Amino acid sequence: MDLRERLNARLKEAMREKDTRRVGTLRLINAALKDQDIALRADGRTVGDAEATATMAKMVKQRQESARAYEEAGRLELAEAETEEIEIIEEFLPKRLSDEEVAAAIDAAVAETGASSVRDMGKVMGVLKSKYTGQMDFGAVGPSVRDRLNAG
Repeated sequence: MDLRERLNARLKEAMREKDTRRVGTLRLINAALKDQDIALRADGRTVGDAEATATMAKMVKQRQESARAYEEAGRLELAEAETEEIEIIEEFLPKRLSDEEVAAAIDAAVAETGASSVRDMGKVMGVLKSKYTGQMDFGAVGPSVRDRLNAG
């Protein structure tokens, strides 16, 4: 079952259970994917699972930032709502890699690209993004890649 089929099946379940938070979040995901489909229509393409995963990872990141802002403003009920949406979206994302797995992935990407200096960072990040989209936070991984390349 591909990602969209899983999304639609969970949406139907949520509608039967009258879970309004879940229904709303799943509809937001579907809307984001349809927007991307429309943008890609000119090329005769539709959104694949990898692109959908990247979109949902971006949605999670946006909600994390919103939750943080709400907490700082003392709006805990809104922060909690954002956190609930994050949990729902993450059900459809691949499992997050542990710190050890991220380090191993960085080492493998460095070996695969033959990277030897910070100038090769783009190659390494490209390999990581192609293989691990949705499984790691690339904003946090960038400094680790830089440190690894500086260490030689």
